Amino acid sequence: MGTRKHNKAEILKEEKKTIFMAKLYNNPTSPRKTRLMADLIRGMEVEKALHILKHSSKESSAKLYKLLLSAIANWQLKNEDKRIEESNLCIENVFVDGGRVLKRLRTAPQGRGYRIRKRSNHVTMTINSKNVK
Repeated sequence: MGTRKHNKAEILKEEKKTIFMAKLYNNPTSPRKTRLMADLIRGMEVEKALHILKHSSKESSAKLYKLLLSAIANWQLKNEDKRIEESNLCIENVFVDGGRVLKRLRTAPQGRGYRIRKRSNHVTMTINSKNVK
């Protein structure tokens, strides 16, 4: 590996130590429905996002709530001496990608069958401390 590549890799490795993530695979909700809630909380402070997710009536909000709690728990493993309220944690990124699609048949008139696609998604959430200047 060249010197520039090696130096860049070391810098990226140091930056990744401050970013904490959690992943959810094969969430049995369509990606379009989950993206509605993900777009709502992207870039927010963690306490405010937890409040919004807890009191939302959407089905995907409960899954994202648990995922955010998991990301906070990952943050607490490395930062045991710090408090969440004082650290200014915010949601840096939320990615909702399409997962596997279960293909089913529904009966239709005149002996036909309509195809139903039961979609799922993968969610990746990263949290980071907000820099106060």
